[in-house]
Amino acid sequence: MSSYIPSSAAERAEMLRAIGLNSADELYSVIPDSVRLKRPLNLPAGVSELELRTELKSLAGKNKSYSLILRGAGAYEHYVPEIVRAIASREEFVTAYTPYQAEISQGVLQAIFEYQSMICTLTGMDVSNASVYDGATAVAEGAAMTVKKNRRRILASAALNPMTLEVLRTYSFGSGNTVETVPEKDGVTDLTALDDALGADAACVIIQSPNKNGLIEDVAAAAGLTHAAGALLVQSSDPLSLMLYKSPAELGADIAVGDGQPLGMPLSYGGPYLGYMACTSKLTRSLPGRIVGETVDADGERAFVLTLQAREQHIRRENASSNICSNEALCALTAAVYISAMGASGMREAALQSHSKAVYFAGELAKLGYNRVHDGEFFCEFVTTAPTGADRAIEALAERGILGGLPVDGGILWCVTETASRAALDEAVSILREVK
Repeated sequence: MSSYIPSSAAERAEMLRAIGLNSADELYSVIPDSVRLKRPLNLPAGVSELELRTELKSLAGKNKSYSLILRGAGAYEHYVPEIVRAIASREEFVTAYTPYQAEISQGVLQAIFEYQSMICTLTGMDVSNASVYDGATAVAEGAAMTVKKNRRRILASAALNPMTLEVLRTYSFGSGNTVETVPEKDGVTDLTALDDALGADAACVIIQSPNKNGLIEDVAAAAGLTHAAGALLVQSSDPLSLMLYKSPAELGADIAVGDGQPLGMPLSYGGPYLGYMACTSKLTRSLPGRIVGETVDADGERAFVLTLQAREQHIRRENASSNICSNEALCALTAAVYISAMGASGMREAALQSHSKAVYFAGELAKLGYNRVHDGEFFCEFVTTAPTGADRAIEALAERGILGGLPVDGGILWCVTETASRAALDEAVSILREVK
């Protein structure tokens, strides 16, 4: 595809004359000649739209589509009403840039404000930001909020998603903070070990519930231990699970984070997603990213603005506590539209179906010897043994168009959402029965 430059050569020459230059090259005169690229970029020649479409179709044909997905581990297949895509794909939202100029950005600012309000309702927290990149980033940014000069030790449950834990360690290494993992016991955080690990230098404790094993953690007990040591609790949660379980605020968490992908975003081979963040009012000024606030304009009418911008790194620079600059406004809009379209009853129904179908599937698997590795309450994921071997079971399912669970230490991590019908689950069980 050839590039599209809206201005003519004459118009570009006129603009250069207006600023006292003769050529575009003079704009880069301060760049040393030794580092300038003096040849065309190593890119293929342009092609026609028809040729490009043919090439993209060929690439798309390499994708593997499944009739049933029984894998989660951080990204989940949920039903998304068509209105979500229809609204989020409107050009005024797709092309909207960061709303620095409030007077011409009221629509985008209001969309973000509504999203923040919904996240606060879900989590029970007082304030939410305009989102960050993904759930792992949200966990790392949440931990950074809690660090002080005399408290730089971050305690993270070993039951966190392993990829989230990696991101947290990377963030903390760059900031000079230390990350210690609190061991798990019977699939959940070992609270005795947590109590022993806490001390006067602990900044926060990070708990994920449902955790990497799909189990519901005793967040309230962890919060009590954490606060007794003067530290803060960061809770990471699947937002849809909050329709069935107590909110982070009710459980005593100070910061609520997680991945907003279940709120209307398709799997899309890993993104883009969004990380939601919310906290109590006393931590508002530590919250990274952007926050949209409600005010009134010169005529006394309702209006929206970006607020608390002084803490952003583009002003505070090296004194900033966060490197987050952009936001995930389009993904946040998608989440807001999804929540609006589904409503509280629809989201609760999706959560209930995900849970009940997972319970049913776990029961059917147990009849084949795929027994749960851990006892305890779970939402929509659970780990089982693999009597015939994880690879063999997953290969057999894949041959019949079903994406099986994720192989993990000790067995298979299965996931069931509302998109799975009972007939489809029974088919999966039948295939596994044949394998056995």
